[in-house]
Amino acid sequence: MTALAYLLHGTTLALAWFILLNVATMITVMIVSTLLGSRPARGTWYQSPAFCLALRLSPAMLSVLFVAVLFLPSYWRYEPREFVEGFDVSLTTLAIAAAVVIGSAVARGVKAWRRAARRTEDWMRAARPLALTGISMPVFAIDSEAPIMALVGVVRPRLLITQPVLDALTEEELSAAVAHELGHRRALDNLKRLAMRAAPDLLSATRVARTLERRWAVASEHAADRGAGHSDRARCALAAALVKVARLTPPVTSVGEPISALVDGGDITSRVQRLLEDAPVTGRVGAVRWLAPAIGLSTLPLTYIPLLRTVHTVTEILVNSLP
Repeated sequence: MTALAYLLHGTTLALAWFILLNVATMITVMIVSTLLGSRPARGTWYQSPAFCLALRLSPAMLSVLFVAVLFLPSYWRYEPREFVEGFDVSLTTLAIAAAVVIGSAVARGVKAWRRAARRTEDWMRAARPLALTGISMPVFAIDSEAPIMALVGVVRPRLLITQPVLDALTEEELSAAVAHELGHRRALDNLKRLAMRAAPDLLSATRVARTLERRWAVASEHAADRGAGHSDRARCALAAALVKVARLTPPVTSVGEPISALVDGGDITSRVQRLLEDAPVTGRVGAVRWLAPAIGLSTLPLTYIPLLRTVHTVTEILVNSLP
């Protein structure tokens, strides 16, 4: 087998594995999402932003990880280079489908990035620096008819606030609202929004993807609210700020652009209610959740080579069984 044919054959197989695992994981996600969708949302681990994000990105992540960590090493280690295998129609069709999915994902990501960049550029044309005590992130006051308080940017995040919002909030309310946006920055929520938009998967075309994205947006807003309110007074101030800003502009739940707004994601009534009810966050993390990943990582060196052999064997069976 020539070097070019060897590489082309490996690429075709890699893309075929990518699309097959993508479809299998998508079906699993749709079933899990449907089963969990009717359960009570409050206080449940499966309504956390981390779980919603993992479920939304799992088709893309698992497909990419399998191809990169298991298939490609197994192909390089066990595929004979002297034997030329043909490119049948089924395998080539799967590879083309995977290429279309990946290309579409790249296009969606670029479109979302450019749209956010254009909107930020429009806002920044008449922006002026705003000095806020204890805030190291760049803050700008912008001229806009719509009242806006938003964290923009992924690589260089900036906080933009319009004059109507500055006029409406007291100093304490403004500090609480800024703390909320800093929570989005610490959680890298703009990057997560972009990742969901650019995920290379078939799930993106389904209603389940939009449902998971809305659940994540709601959960991430509640998480940022909790992070901004470590005391009763701070939570009350943030609740008041949410009410005031919500009266100025209707809330919109969207992850179409990597921009996090103060009033974005979730019903304002429920957010205010939770702020007034929640106890201060302790920040404790249980050790049990790290037990399974630790065990998996510790056993990986012992099982990796046999696993590569298994993947290569299954690949041969797959190729021979395709029509």
